Amino acid sequence: MRAEASRLPLVLAIAAVILQISYPLTHGQARHGVTIAIVLVFAAASAAHAVLSCGLARGLSIVLLAVCSGYGVEVLGVHTGFPFGHYSYAATLGPRVFAVPVVIGAAWAMLAWPAAVVARRLASSFVARVAVGAWALATWDLFLDPQMVRDGHWRWRFPSPHLPGVPGVPLTNYVGWLLVSVVISLALQGIARNAGEDRDGRKDAIPTALYLWTYLGSIIAFIAFLDLGGAALWGALGMGVVAVPLVVRLVR
Repeated sequence: MRAEASRLPLVLAIAAVILQISYPLTHGQARHGVTIAIVLVFAAASAAHAVLSCGLARGLSIVLLAVCSGYGVEVLGVHTGFPFGHYSYAATLGPRVFAVPVVIGAAWAMLAWPAAVVARRLASSFVARVAVGAWALATWDLFLDPQMVRDGHWRWRFPSPHLPGVPGVPLTNYVGWLLVSVVISLALQGIARNAGEDRDGRKDAIPTALYLWTYLGSIIAFIAFLDLGGAALWGALGMGVVAVPLVVRLVR
């Protein structure tokens, strides 16, 4: 039973990657279903790894904190415009509570733990890990938001000013993501602070691989399939601040 549990993050990670590969090959309602499946399976892979690597209590604390804080700030954002700007969700991502799709909580959790893991890999001090983890998580949205807006899952009331080549997503959104990511990163690094270091990189291989796959896969998909070249460039630059040094560290 224990051996089967230890394989669960790998099985879920492989399933998440397969779903992501299928995403640009689907359209309409089928793509909406794939989007929800990606979030749930990816988040489950992250959660399973957090529990196995940090223990049940800490792992569940990491998952619940990411889910609840992410969902809570989305509810705040939809109803007040803070901290992302004014936006609203469509009815394409499943059931909504307080005008926010339930799956959005899992969306925050799916990459929060991989971002925390790569920060632990790249930085040694607590403060540096918080900063790297926050940037690692926040810059993912350079890919996420343009893609989801393009698919009609949410829209902004005031989409300008925006990044050159990325219409539809205001700069306030990225500022809000960074602020929230700092808070989440601080909390996650605090919970995982005494969880032990992964000296040879094997224990944390799955979330590390998921983070790098998200980076590389998004660039390829945006350029080759989704016609989102502007977002691909900004995502490559922003998320690359963490992803590129991570690759360098891994190949040494």
